Amino acid sequence: MSVKHFLQLKDFTREEFEYLFRRTRRLKEKFKRYEPHPTLADRTLAMIFEKQSTRTRLSFEAGMHQLGGSAIYLNTRDTQLGRGEPVEDMAQVVSRMVDLVMIRTFEQATLERFAAHSRVPVINGLTNEYHPCQIMADIYTFIEHRGPIQGRTVAWIGDSNNVCRTWLQAAVIFDFNLHVSTPPGYELEPERAGISDLSHYRSFADPMEAARGADLVTTDVWTSMGFEAEDEARRKAFEDWQVDAEMMRLAKPDALFMHCLPAHRGEEVTAEVIDGPQSVVWDEAENRLHTQKALMEYLLLGERED
Repeated sequence: MSVKHFLQLKDFTREEFEYLFRRTRRLKEKFKRYEPHPTLADRTLAMIFEKQSTRTRLSFEAGMHQLGGSAIYLNTRDTQLGRGEPVEDMAQVVSRMVDLVMIRTFEQATLERFAAHSRVPVINGLTNEYHPCQIMADIYTFIEHRGPIQGRTVAWIGDSNNVCRTWLQAAVIFDFNLHVSTPPGYELEPERAGISDLSHYRSFADPMEAARGADLVTTDVWTSMGFEAEDEARRKAFEDWQVDAEMMRLAKPDALFMHCLPAHRGEEVTAEVIDGPQSVVWDEAENRLHTQKALMEYLLLGERED
């Protein structure tokens, strides 16, 4: 029997996500009522970090604890992987000792090499190419606030990074429209998202036009982790791609604002927007916890109704 992994968003079908969102709502309700839900008792999650993290580590570690299991933090600087141990060898060893692995690393190829030699499910906690756990939480947050995302319009303003590419996968899976506006030279390359169906995607030179009529406006930092050497050049290139109150007024009156965090107020978004009434960034951050609990449970136990 083959092992099921979550390496990019399109690894799952829309029907699977619909189950995960139902399960997320159930797990979140239990969490709010302080009801124990130890479905993963005696199960262990290994968390392997090559990139730094706040929300990813906390949400996976706390989530595993709330499901009755335990989580082990491994930083590549402190393991043999940091001294040149082959990824394939580490996968063979780690997957014999734990039930589930989450990896946050630079190259998608590293994640895929690990998964190919793992006996247990592997989850993408972020790579340079994709950030599926984040978009799963974002879509759940939209549904929680506004109902189905099918047929809606999401405007991505800023860098065509791993989050943006994952939004493109999501648009195809969930049948919504994705408007993307990036500065010249930073355009989205759909083939890097592994998407050939571009019927859900439109590119805009003007970020204001991308946001016009949108149900959701979302962005990320101008300089992602690993691109710090480009910071000064990016600040200049992106200065007209700030999400501000004027841009939000062009979106629908009930449009939401999201940001995967950490945010730099005064750069990619103004304080007025991220701390304003249309922002759901704190719900979005919390929902990483609950959607990932549903994901881990599903990968280990399949669908449940308890």
